[in-house]
Order: sequence, then C-alpha cells, then structure tokens
Amino acid sequence: MDLRVATPATVPNELRASEVYFGWRFAPTWLSLAPSLRWIASPAAGTDHLPVRQAHQAGVMLTRSYGFHGRPMSEHAMGLVLGFSRGLFTSSRLQLTRRWWKDELAAEFFDLAGATMTIVGCGSVGAHLARAAGAFRMNVIGVRRTPPADAEGGIRWVRASSIRGAVAKADVVVGLLPATAETAGFFDQRVFNSCKPGAIFINLGRASTVDHTALLQALEDGPLGGAALDVTTPRPLPMEDALRLHPRVILTPKSATFSRSYMDEAIAFFADNLRRYLNDLPLHGLATPPREG
Repeated sequence: MDLRVATPATVPNELRASEVYFGWRFAPTWLSLAPSLRWIASPAAGTDHLPVRQAHQAGVMLTRSYGFHGRPMSEHAMGLVLGFSRGLFTSSRLQLTRRWWKDELAAEFFDLAGATMTIVGCGSVGAHLARAAGAFRMNVIGVRRTPPADAEGGIRWVRASSIRGAVAKADVVVGLLPATAETAGFFDQRVFNSCKPGAIFINLGRASTVDHTALLQALEDGPLGGAALDVTTPRPLPMEDALRLHPRVILTPKSATFSRSYMDEAIAFFADNLRRYLNDLPLHGLATPPREG
C-alpha cells in the first residue's frame, strides 16, 4: 500500500490515483476526480454530511465508524444530567448576583435514583448511556423505530410511534436521533407538550431533529424545566438568540464526543476495515442511500 497524507488543498490531486479515501469530509464533486476510487471511509458516526447517494451511484462504497462514541457521549450526557439534578448550573449562574440561593436549589433539584431517562434513538450509544444511567439507579426507556426482540441492559423498549407516552414518564429525555427525512423536526410542540412537568431535555443527536421554536415555547410556557443542546441550527447560534440567552438552557459546542483516545480508536476501526477490504471481506459500517421521499 502507498499511504499518502493530503491537505484540503491537495486532496483533489491525490484522489486521481487513489483507491481508498479516509477523512472527515468528501465533497460530491471529488467523485469525478477519482476514477480509481472504490471506498470512502469516515471516522464519524453519522453520514448526513457525506455524499452517500452519489457514491452509491458511482459504485463507491462509503463507511461510517462506530463503537467508540458511546463512552464520551455517555459521560457528557450524565454530566449534563447531574448539572441539572444537583442545581450546579443554577449555582454557577446565581453566584454572580446572589449571596445565598439554597432555597432555589431545594425547589428544583431531583434525585437520580428512581428517576426515569427516556433515550430517543437508542442504538449502541444509547445502550452505553443506559448502563451509565443504571449506575445511578435510574430507570431507562429506550425508543427505537424497531426495538430489539430481546431486552438488554435493563432497558424498557418502546416504539417510536409511542413517543408521547415514552416522554410523559421521563424526568430526563435524551435525543440521539440521526438526521434523516423521517427525523426532521421530530421533537416538536406535540412531543414537548407531552413531557412530564419539570423534565430536562438533552440533545446529543442531530440539530435538525429539534424544532427550536417549539423547544423555546416548552421552556417558557410548557412543561420543560431545562434543556441542554450539543448541536444547534445554525451552528453556532447568534449571540442574541433566545435559546443562547435563556437561563435554563445549556449549550455545549458539539463537544459530546471529545475523547483523548477518539482518533486512535477511529484509526483502529479503519485499519480493521482496511484488512477486511484487502481480503475481500464485507466492510463494517457500510452506509446505504437514504430512502426517497
């Protein structure tokens, strides 16, 4: 093998003789520059930013990576949950203007033991998060379009069609949905209005799955007690955006997957797939084009 490192400026030239590409971004126009290309590999878990359909039409395989996002995302989610449940975010805000705020915390805190977390889009990352929540003795409801046949990890499974009932029982709702035509605006006014009074909403999935206007209304006039967003549309939010300024909203800069070992694990995943490719074995993480309509 001839392994070459390319910069954004040199990628088009390097692609002319390349059979395999490994990188975060692949512009659709690059396909016409790569007559020998057979495989695009991404270290990302999602593929909505990649030309899956165009690659498929060109006879080029495209793979995503998985198996190493669950730990950092679970740590991030539980950090946010603890920030709300123990009043840490409120303390950080009030310490600037108040001498003492114990009464406010006494009114808003909640115990994690016995509380319920509903994970929407509960795949491999969700299963990892369910185990972390279970360590705090939380009950977990997993929402999927097609739940697994066997119960695992103490998760109570619910179909996505029953989302309103699933969020109505939750003290914490965590969104892990991918960006597809079916999930666009999934968390809308109907879903938010079904939430339990005082519930916390956390989105670590894709920004397109959340209706920001409905979320803001649920925080102002509806049941939500707080929200944390790792992704937004646009990104970043304007400085004057109502969600950015809201006292019960926490924003993190798409940092849920931060891990010192991320790229080592991503390259290990790619290296394993490369061995499979060289031996004509099926690749892990093969992406299929989204359904029409």
